[in-house]
Amino acid sequence: MTEWRVLLTRPAEESTALAASLSDAGIFSSSLPLLDIQPLAVTPEQQAIFRNLGRYCAVIVVSKPAARLAMQQLDQPWPQLPWFSVGAATAQVLAEHGLNVHYPQTGDDSEALLQLPALREAVARPGARVLILRGEGGRELLAQRLREQGASVDYLELYRRFLPAYEAGVLTQRIQLERLNGVVVSSGQGFLHLQTLAGADWPQVAQLPLFVPSPRVQEMAQAAGAEKVVDCRGASAAALLVALRSTTF
Repeated sequence: MTEWRVLLTRPAEESTALAASLSDAGIFSSSLPLLDIQPLAVTPEQQAIFRNLGRYCAVIVVSKPAARLAMQQLDQPWPQLPWFSVGAATAQVLAEHGLNVHYPQTGDDSEALLQLPALREAVARPGARVLILRGEGGRELLAQRLREQGASVDYLELYRRFLPAYEAGVLTQRIQLERLNGVVVSSGQGFLHLQTLAGADWPQVAQLPLFVPSPRVQEMAQAAGAEKVVDCRGASAAALLVALRSTTF
């Protein structure tokens, strides 16, 4: 396992925490953040939604940035309202503010979240209405499936993601100089930014094992020509470590 030398592409703060976990396991990593977060301006419409959370049968938070920004605006804890998150890390942010959060114990993705009995029970109520807190775009499958179950779904977008500015060729230079033999992405947006940054060098980058958080991102990467894509079944450090232990190159 110590032969792995992987590139981390999460936002800087998250990459730092993940790198520490990998280091404890004897794995070398290098960080090249491919997602920066820019909060969107707080609007009267946003404020009105937070004042009237009681009209929803469930609130789903899809990321840590969404959780942090929501908690900055929430003027009361709404403990009686069912809260859900896609993964444990997002749930922890919410729990630190006194919320009782349901999340999948295995699999940090929409498919796992949709199987939670508590969510199924919430959306089975007549006139069920669900609020999804997210960044601009993403998690369309989640809303689609909830609507198929008879719920109405509202989005509240709290931030946008963008690719930081890098000099041309920085990705392949990093891979070569640090002898990296694997790449980790944490979302579909992160994968698209990886492709964008690679540019004409994408065929070379696509030869490296790519570790992704879900079947959806795995399909995206394979369709784009990535040669060896490993679905970690989650975006946590624990999920990545399991995948690294079970994957050879």
